[in-house]
Amino acid sequence: MDWRIKSLDSILATARHKPLTRSLGAFQLTMLGIGGTIGTGIFVLTATAASKAGPAMMISFIICGVVCLLTALAYSELAAMIPVSGSAYTFSYATFGEVAAWVVGWALVLEYAIASSAVAVGWSGYMVGLANRFFNITIPSTWVHGPFDKDPGLINLPAMFIALAVTTLLVVGTKESARFNSVLVMIKILTLCMFLALALPLIHTANFHPFMPLGFFAHEIPDPFKPGIMASVGVSAAAATIFFAFVGFDAVSTAAEETVNPNRNIPIGLIGALGISTILYMLVGIAATGSVGAQPDSELAKSSEALAYVLHTIGFPWAGNLLSIAAVVALPSVILALMFGQTRIFFVMARDGLLPPVLSRIHSRFHTPYVITIATGVFVAVFSAFFPIDLLADVSNAGTLLAFVAVAIGVLVLRVRDPQRRRPFRAPVVWVTAPLAAAGCGFLFFSLSTLTKELFVGWAIIGLIFYVLYGRTRSNVARGIIGHDEDLDSAEAASLKH
Repeated sequence: MDWRIKSLDSILATARHKPLTRSLGAFQLTMLGIGGTIGTGIFVLTATAASKAGPAMMISFIICGVVCLLTALAYSELAAMIPVSGSAYTFSYATFGEVAAWVVGWALVLEYAIASSAVAVGWSGYMVGLANRFFNITIPSTWVHGPFDKDPGLINLPAMFIALAVTTLLVVGTKESARFNSVLVMIKILTLCMFLALALPLIHTANFHPFMPLGFFAHEIPDPFKPGIMASVGVSAAAATIFFAFVGFDAVSTAAEETVNPNRNIPIGLIGALGISTILYMLVGIAATGSVGAQPDSELAKSSEALAYVLHTIGFPWAGNLLSIAAVVALPSVILALMFGQTRIFFVMARDGLLPPVLSRIHSRFHTPYVITIATGVFVAVFSAFFPIDLLADVSNAGTLLAFVAVAIGVLVLRVRDPQRRRPFRAPVVWVTAPLAAAGCGFLFFSLSTLTKELFVGWAIIGLIFYVLYGRTRSNVARGIIGHDEDLDSAEAASLKH
C-alpha cells in the first residue's frame, strides 16, 4: 500500500514557496492560546460539568488539564521542529501518510469550526441575558434558540451574527486580529480575577457534599430535558465534555508559519497558555462550587450564564452584570482563535492539493487566506444558528481527541524515523509522556455519549468519501509535486535537515 508520506523537507519547502507573513511573537501567541482556551468552557460549560459530575467536576478539570499538558509537550516538539501551518494535519502527513493526514484534518474541522459554533452559542446566552437586565429587552426564544435546543426555537440570530463579525475581522488581517485578541484576553483574565476575589471568601464546605453524586466512570441515564435521549454522566463524562474548555492552546501550533522565531516562541505560547488557563479553571471551579453549590439538580447546573449566576446569588449583582458585559465583549476572542486555527489548516490542505486550490488564495491587500476564511465563517454561522452548545462541544471534542492521539503517537514515530533532525524543543521523558497522552485521549473519547460517537463516525465517513472522489487523485503527492525544493539553495536545504 502506498502510504504517500510527505517528507519533512518537502513540507518545509512547500511552505517557503507559498508562505504566510511572519508577524507573531511569544506574547501574542500566548494570548492567542489563552484567547482560544478561556472562554465558553469556563463561562458556560461550568454548568454542564455540574450537571454531569456535581462538585467532582473539579476532578474533571484536573483530568483534562493533565491530558492536555502531556499532549502540549508533544505538540511543542513537533511545532518547533516543523514550523509551518497545519497543526496535527501537517504532523500526520509527515508521520503516517496522506490518508491519515486527511482523516486528522477532517477531524480538525470538528475541533475548530464546530467549537467556534459552540462558543458563538455561549456568547449568545450572555448577550441575551445582558440585553434583558440592562435594557429590559426580551428577545423571543424563537430567535435565540435553534430547533434542537432544550427550549426549541427557530434560529439563534445573535450567535450567527457574532460568527460573521469575527469572520470579517479575520479577513482584514492576522496582526490586527492578534492585537485585538490580546486586549480581549486581558479583559477576560481581569474579570475572572474579580470573580475569584468575590467568590473564594464565601466558600462553604457543605456545598462539596455529596462530592461525587453520579460516580466516576461515564454511564448513560435518560436525559431529563430531552425525552427519548440518553445523557452521559459521571466525572469522566464531564471531563469528556469540558475537554472543550482546554483545547484552544492548539491554535498556537496552527500559527507556526506566521510566527517570528517559531522554534522558541511556539513552545512558550503552547505551554504558557495552557498553564495559565488550567490554574484559572481550577480556582474558578472551586469558587463556584464552594459558594453556591454544584449538584446535578442545582440552579447553577441549569444556568446559561453560570459565573454571572454565581455572583448574583452571593450578593454581588453589579459584579454579575460586569462579568456578563466582559463575557459579551471578550468571548469573541475565542471564536477568533478557533476560526484562525481552522482557516490555517484548510489553507494548508488546499496548498497540498487535497482541497480545491481556490481555497488557498491570499488576499492581495490583507495578505490573508480570505476565501477559506469566508467559507469557514459561513459554516460556523450556520451551525451556531441551529445546534445547542452541549452537542456542539461534545462533537468538537471527538475530533480534537483524535488529532491529539495522532500528535502523541507521531512524536514517537519521528523520534525513531528521524532521530538526527534538529529539535529546538524536546518533550521530556517522551516515551512515558506521549503514551500517557494518547491513553488519556482515548479514555476521554470513549467517555463521550453514544450519540456523539455515532455522529463522529458519520462525519469521518463523509470525509473519506470526499477524499476518494477528490483529494486522492488531485493531491500534490499523487501528482508527483512533492515540494518546491528548487527554490532552496544548498545551504537552506541543509539547515532544514539539521
